[in-house]
Amino acid sequence: MKKCSKTAHHSLTELNITPLLDLGFVLLVIFIITTIPPVNDLNLKLPVAAKRLKEPPRKANYITVQADGTMYLNKAKFTDVSDILQTLISLRTDDPDLNIIVRGDGKTKYKQIRAVLDVCQQANVPKVDLATEPLK
Repeated sequence: MKKCSKTAHHSLTELNITPLLDLGFVLLVIFIITTIPPVNDLNLKLPVAAKRLKEPPRKANYITVQADGTMYLNKAKFTDVSDILQTLISLRTDDPDLNIIVRGDGKTKYKQIRAVLDVCQQANVPKVDLATEPLK
């Protein structure tokens, strides 16, 4: 009967615990992160706000883009975006706090809306908003 060497038995009886320690540390980190309570040191009474629609600014000017590409600045009709630029520059010189609200039809191509936004940026309009309808 042949005897096995001591090193052969020794390597079989050793248990590699490195992966077990890695798993234990990962579980410990997950446990610590999920059990840390949110910071509520101070007693605060937060204000309550009702959900309501945002009111348009007092001196708002509207750029309306229809689905066929027709554009209106307030009620004046424009066929090209570059025509709106000169009008916006004159409005901005009269009112440095110019507000523009861009209203686009749901079927309007994004390219047309982007062109209007680019013109507003070229005219250095400080406040430009996009009009939307709330979900029902």
